[in-house]
Amino acid sequence: MSEKTLRKTPGDHQAAPVERPTSRFPRLKATWRAIRRRRFAIALVMHALGALSSVQAIMSTRTPQGAIAWAISLNTCPYIAVPAYWVFGRSKFDNYELIRHREMLAVSETQNATIRALRDQGMLFAPVDGDDKRQQLVLEGLAEMPITRYNDADLLIDGETTFQAIFDRIADAEQYVLVEFYIVRPDELGNRLKDALVAKAREGVAVYFLYDALGSHGLTNEYLQELTDAGVSVAGFKTTRGWGNRTRVNFRNHRKIVVVDGVEAFVGGHNVGDEYVGKHPTLTPWRDTHVAVRGPVVLETQVAFVEDWRWATGDTPELNWEPQKAAEGDMLALCLPTGPAENIETATLLMLDLINMAKTRIWIASPYFVPDEQFVSALQLAALRGVDVRVLIPENNDDALVDLTSYSYLEEAERVGIWIYRYEPGFMHQKVWLIDERLVSIGTANFDNRSMRLNFEVTMLLRDAEFAGQVRRMLEADFAKSRVVSAKEYTESSGVFQFFVRTARLLAPVQ
Repeated sequence: MSEKTLRKTPGDHQAAPVERPTSRFPRLKATWRAIRRRRFAIALVMHALGALSSVQAIMSTRTPQGAIAWAISLNTCPYIAVPAYWVFGRSKFDNYELIRHREMLAVSETQNATIRALRDQGMLFAPVDGDDKRQQLVLEGLAEMPITRYNDADLLIDGETTFQAIFDRIADAEQYVLVEFYIVRPDELGNRLKDALVAKAREGVAVYFLYDALGSHGLTNEYLQELTDAGVSVAGFKTTRGWGNRTRVNFRNHRKIVVVDGVEAFVGGHNVGDEYVGKHPTLTPWRDTHVAVRGPVVLETQVAFVEDWRWATGDTPELNWEPQKAAEGDMLALCLPTGPAENIETATLLMLDLINMAKTRIWIASPYFVPDEQFVSALQLAALRGVDVRVLIPENNDDALVDLTSYSYLEEAERVGIWIYRYEPGFMHQKVWLIDERLVSIGTANFDNRSMRLNFEVTMLLRDAEFAGQVRRMLEADFAKSRVVSAKEYTESSGVFQFFVRTARLLAPVQ
C-alpha cells in the first residue's frame, strides 16, 4: 500500500496526506486549461477563417442580402458563423456535372433522332402569336427542352388516388420503372412500394430506385437490401459525396418522379410515407396533389431522372427515347427540372415569368410561402393590373418558423387586394399554380428560398383549358375549406408576436 494512502493509526504521530482529485472531470479541466492558454491563437485562426469565408461568401452567395449578412457575421462572430456557413451558407452545388442528357431533347442545328421524330410527327409547339412566341422562348430557354404537343394528363388528388395510380401503372410495366423520391419511409406505404418494385424486378423488368440520402435517412439497410437482392438498381443521392463536401447538408434532391416504360410519368407533391395517405397522428387529413402525364413530355421527365441517376452512380440506364403521342388529348406540356447546379436561378425565373404573364388569375397553393421581395413586388404588380391573386397556405403548418413568417406578408398583400387563405383541415402540402384559364403548374417546388435556390426540383407545366378547369374546381373546393386571413391578425396582435414574426422574416433566406 502506498504511503500516501495510509491512514493514521494509534501509534502514528502524523498520518500521510490523502490525495484527492481536484475535479470530477480532470481531462475536461485539462482541455479547458489548454484552450485558455491557446485562446489567442485560436481566436486568430477563427477570425482568419471568418475573413476567408466571407470572401468566398461575397464571391458566391446568390443574393446581395445574403452576401452582406454572411460577410458581417463571419467577421464579427466567426466562432458560430464559420461552421454555420460551411453547413448552410453554400448556394452553389459545385460538382454536380450537368451531364445534360437533355441533349437527347435539345433543339439545335444538329438535331438528334428524338427531336427529328418530334418534328416529323408534329409534336413540337408552334407559336401562333407574339405571346406564345415569348412564352416559348422563356420556358424552352429555362428547360433546355421543347414544349411538346399531343400530351394528356390525369389530376390526382390526395394520397390514396395518387399511389393507387402509381402502383397500377408499375404493375403493368414491361420494360423499366424509374422511381425517385425525396422521402421514402420504411412504413406501410413504403413497404407497398418496395413490394411492387421487387415483384417487377423478379419479372425481369429493369427497376431503378433513387432516394435523397438526407430526406430518406430513416431507410433501413434491410429495406434497401431486399430491393437489391431482387435485382433493383438502388442509389442514394448524397449531396455530401466527396472529401470537400462533408458539411454540404444544405442541398436536397426534392424531386418526386415515377416513369414507366417511357410512356407515362408521375410528378407532384407526394413523398412515400404513411402521412401522405392520411395516417399522420396530428396533421391528418393530408392534402396533396400529383399529376400523371402521357405523351412526349414523359421523355423530358425521365431526362430529369437520368441526370440525377448518372450523378449519383456514374451510369446511364438504357431507356426508351422514342416519343409517343398520348392516345387522347392535344395538351401542350413541358417538364422543367430546376436546381442549384444551374448557371441561372431557373426556379426563380420560372415563377417570376408565371406571375408576369398572368392576365386574369394567379392562384398559388404552397405549404411554405416565404417569398423574397422580388416576388412580393411581382404579385403586387399583378394585383394592381387587375389580376385575381390568391395564395393558399395551411392553417396547421409543420414548420413553425414558416408559419410565423407568413403573417409578415399580410399587410403588403391586403393593400393591393391579394387574398391569402389558410386551409383549415389537416395539412396542405400541394404545390399548384393556376395561371389564367389555361396554364397549370404542378410539381415539387415550394414558394420559398430553398426550392428556388437550394433544392433540385421538377415542375410540370400543362396548357389546356379543360385540364385547367379541373384544377380550378379543385382549388375552389380547397378555398371553400379555408378562411381569408386579415392583416389585423398581425397588426392587432401583441408586440411580442409582431417581433417574432419580423424576426422570422429576417431568417427567410435560410428557411
